[in-house]
Amino acid sequence: MTARQSLFVGGSWVEPDDGHYAVIDPASEETVGWAPEASREQVHAACAAAREAFGPWSATPPEGRAAVLGRAAGIIAGHLEEYADLARAETGATTGTARAMQVGVAAARFRRYARVEPAEWAIPPQIHEAGPMGKAGVLGALAIRQPVGVVTCVTSYNNPWANAVGKVAPALAMGNTVVVKPAPQDPLSVYRMAQALEEAGVPPGVVNVVSGRSTGVGEAAVASPDVDMVSFTGSTTVGQRIAEVCGRGMKRQLMELGGKGAALVFDDADLGSAVAGIGTTFSFYSGQICTAPTRVLAQRGIHDRLVEQLAACARRLKVGDPREPDTVVVPVISAAHRDRVESYVELGRKEGAVVVAGGERPDLPTGFYVAPTLLADCTNDMRVAREEIFGPVVVVIPFDDEEEGLALANDTDYGLIDYVWSGDVARAFRVARRLRAGGVGVNTVGRNMEAPFGGFKKSGVGRDVGSYALHAYSEVQAIVWPG
Repeated sequence: MTARQSLFVGGSWVEPDDGHYAVIDPASEETVGWAPEASREQVHAACAAAREAFGPWSATPPEGRAAVLGRAAGIIAGHLEEYADLARAETGATTGTARAMQVGVAAARFRRYARVEPAEWAIPPQIHEAGPMGKAGVLGALAIRQPVGVVTCVTSYNNPWANAVGKVAPALAMGNTVVVKPAPQDPLSVYRMAQALEEAGVPPGVVNVVSGRSTGVGEAAVASPDVDMVSFTGSTTVGQRIAEVCGRGMKRQLMELGGKGAALVFDDADLGSAVAGIGTTFSFYSGQICTAPTRVLAQRGIHDRLVEQLAACARRLKVGDPREPDTVVVPVISAAHRDRVESYVELGRKEGAVVVAGGERPDLPTGFYVAPTLLADCTNDMRVAREEIFGPVVVVIPFDDEEEGLALANDTDYGLIDYVWSGDVARAFRVARRLRAGGVGVNTVGRNMEAPFGGFKKSGVGRDVGSYALHAYSEVQAIVWPG
């Protein structure tokens, strides 16, 4: 019988009050395991446990906290194959992606935040000409990063390992305690993360994991008076609701929300590089990633060739079982999400877009598959060009000159990651600086994992990754004294 997972609350594995639900493999449609459905009372207990553990954990020397994270990294690396098999089954990712980009990245992130960094820095002395006592003098100052407190981490379904650890590791490194509410589609991997941390010696209550399909689980984890901060990755719509709750309680927020990344491809671009980069929308998590270059702006001189090459790319990618070594395009997370993505393709047709590639459900016996789909002859006012589809669907919009391309790129509610392809590096960087996006890839879709990550506009609030995450999960305190 498939195992039934317990909640992790206050250092104990606890049976859920509201039973279990099936976690489904998006490729085979079989049951991977049974996830626990927490009650509101159990969520509140997790938040209270994190509050009680905060004092001792925050007082633990940074080197002690780092040692726990380092041991967790080693434990995860030692279970790479086992954890990757589970991640593949839960998410539908290819075996290679599950190993390298999910479990492998999680271990790397724990190792990264096991490196102790200075939590304080001196501020240059300042001459104070008229103090409260009317005396002139010099004041010294020190800025110190202090932990925020209890952090609720609400994670996304597209990468349960990397996304969860990307929140938990820097939060713990800074002395916070956490309550993790994983996405309901694939929470089992997050419980394996908690097991690794428990084995690594994390004290009771420092890490808690509660899951459930009910919206009440997430609502309780966000609204609890024991929670000081919410870190959320997911849709803009849900992020707005969370932000409203945080605003009422003056809770700190870190929001990584939706995206509709513009990829500007100029006439002088290396089309092979552009096609390979844009093609990751079809291949990487089947487009279920907020940083995907899903909205292509093609200068007219190369528009037709780019469409032709993107269509060829979409048609040659193998769609199939993630366990097969030559599979490139995997299923989307659920039948409901497949229906949603397909409805957008049909909407594109009705709006006047031309389906150049894809557009039909792959002929496979099981699995929630969507064929890599390319929509051409699009305009920027179409819903398929303005709304996040979160699937292997790319839209192409033509433009004439640099100014028009910039105007189209910035004409969006989103601003997470944009891309520029041009053989003129000076122009590429000039355009990048005018894009209203938190990040810009110039002739690449790669990411530097020490660079700040976050969005403009409705794509989010705050920055994390690398040292920026240590700032995100801390408050800055100033201490001033007579020089």
